[in-house]
Parts: sequence; structure tokens; C-alpha cells
Amino acid sequence: MNVRTVLLSALALLPVAISAPAAAQDYPTKPITIVSAQAGGGASDTIGRMVSDRLQAALGQPVLIESRPGAGGNVGAAAVARAAPDGHTLMIGTDAMMSSNVHLFKTMPFDPVKDFAPISNGANNIIVLAVHADLPAKSVAELIAYAKANPGKLQFGSSGVASPHHLAGELLKLKTGIDIVHVPYRGGSLSANDLVGGHIGMAFLSYSAAAPVLPTGKIRILGVVEKTRYAAIPDVPTVADTVPGFEMSSWLGFFAPAGTPRPIVTRLNTELVKILNSDTVKERLASLGLAVAAGSPEALAETVQHGIKVRGELIKAAKIEPQ
Repeated sequence: MNVRTVLLSALALLPVAISAPAAAQDYPTKPITIVSAQAGGGASDTIGRMVSDRLQAALGQPVLIESRPGAGGNVGAAAVARAAPDGHTLMIGTDAMMSSNVHLFKTMPFDPVKDFAPISNGANNIIVLAVHADLPAKSVAELIAYAKANPGKLQFGSSGVASPHHLAGELLKLKTGIDIVHVPYRGGSLSANDLVGGHIGMAFLSYSAAAPVLPTGKIRILGVVEKTRYAAIPDVPTVADTVPGFEMSSWLGFFAPAGTPRPIVTRLNTELVKILNSDTVKERLASLGLAVAAGSPEALAETVQHGIKVRGELIKAAKIEPQ
């Protein structure tokens, strides 16, 4: 009787066991929506629209970009976390949404680790350290020396409180002991404009915000905050060349709801990596200050977990209180 019961139970579970591979083999069966939790025109929207047509061609179903901004990306991310885990609802997540927000909001509508299945890193949003042309500093070392000689007098702009641009400034303060004052703006272009106007002495800017104002001759880029130099400006050193261990990455990655079958994640990863690494896409994104960084789901998962740890330490050191 016990053997019969076991066999019957196994047979009952058989349709469930074969359903996931079958579903993955048939995928996709309807249009795919990629949610961008940033406002239209942002980096998420840009990379989403860059890959959507190509992904549609690869998968044979329409791929739609849906903008759902709000609460620092939490609105869109929460919606995707609650979506059916069938590969038909995806998300472009950012370092802020997936690494910083857990430290900035008292209550979170999602868990960035438990509620998502990472698919692939997309690109790094390159950030640079720039100064006004009149500031007597032509290198990171000279800037640090100037700041130490003028404590509390140098202001640095960012694209907002707890943005990676702001945290880059806080990291520089921690690693060098300089006293510089943060001035948050509602976006990188506003920070760049005030730097050009000489209203602030320095700023951490996305390269996409810095590049358009470089021809004015009013600003000077001293360093890249990534671990390695950026191909578009190969002669500009990294900040880490002067300040060992300095790095602040701003990234975008593709995610699905947790529980999405692994074969579907693998299929999406294969297609996205192929698309992102194509010369056309790489060149177009590079012109916008985005460096392609496609990789494995495991690499993206590690990026998220590492980011949560590092951002938490910085936000605490900067005494930024959760809202």
C-alpha cells in the first residue's frame, strides 16, 4: 500500500515536473514588457529602447517599454516583483533601485535580492569628477591638496541626495579626509550647468551630462570614478590612480520576477548578451556615456549584493537618514 501511494504521488507530480521545461521551450507566447522605473529619456529608457527591437526580432514577439517612475524606482520595481514569473514582464534595474534604496526608505515594497531573478548586467553609466576651469587644480592630487588647504570652502554638485554621484563625493571625503560641501541638484544637467557657470567648484557628473558642456572650455575632467579608464576619454586617469581603492559604479541591469524558470532566464541572457555586445549597440551606448557590461545572471546577483553592502556603509558614513 505504501509503495502504491508513493507511485500515485509521483505520477500526480509528473505534469508539474514537465511543465516548466515545456513552458520554457514554448517561450515567449505573448508580448514582453520591459519596465523602466526611471522617467522617459533616462539611461534606463535609453538602453531599453536600444535592445527592444532587436530582442523582438530574436524572440518573435513584440517587446514593449513601459515607463513606471516613482519613489526612486520603487513603484516600477514593486510592480515587476509582483508580476507572473513567466518571462513576459522584465525590468531594467539600476544601482540606486537595487543597492541604495534599501538604506534610504524605512519601508520597502520589494526585496532586491529575494524578489528578482537577475538576467544580465546591461551597462555602466560612466561618472567623472569635473572641476570649473578657474579652479587651480589640473589633477586629482592637486584638487585634494586645494581642498585640504581650503576646508569647507569647496562645493561639489551631484544629481541628487544619495545618488551615486553624491556617494562618490562622500567616498572621496572618507578616503582623503577633505572637507567639501555637497550641493544636490535635480538631475545631472542642472549640476553641469552650475559647474559651467562657476556657481560650484566641482561636481561628479555622468559623462553624458559632462560631454555636451566640455566644448565651452569652462570645465575640466580630472578623473573617472570607475575602476578602469573609459574608452571615450582614454587620456583621463581614474580617481583610483591617485586614491587607492576609490570606485563608484553606476549600472543598469535586466531582471525578471523571482521564480522565473531557469531555462527562460538563460534564453533571455543569451539574447541580451548577444545584442548588447553587437558593435552597433556598443558604439551607440558609448556615445551616450554608457559602457556595455553584459554578463551572467550570477555576476549581476553579485553586483547587487556587493552594492547593498558598500552603499549601506557609505550612506551610514554620510549620515543620510532613511525616509
